[in-house]
Amino acid sequence: MSESVSVCVNGKPVTVRAGSTVAVAVLASGATCRASVTGQPRSPLCGMGTCFECRVTINGEPQRRSCQVLCQANMEIEANG
Repeated sequence: MSESVSVCVNGKPVTVRAGSTVAVAVLASGATCRASVTGQPRSPLCGMGTCFECRVTINGEPQRRSCQVLCQANMEIEANG
């Protein structure tokens, strides 16, 4: 049995496998990462930090690339989509 990590995405508790990225937690929560300037939802596209489509606020720090950050227990994630 693998270990898991619990985080909050937009105030909703989400549990993911240890070692998962924040992008995984956001997608598991049903949220999108952010909205474009025209209001269209955006989510991870490249998965390697190049496209910047997966930006979220993590523990109060905005514009973090969710595909590049591993989940840590009790992380507060705000997805703006």
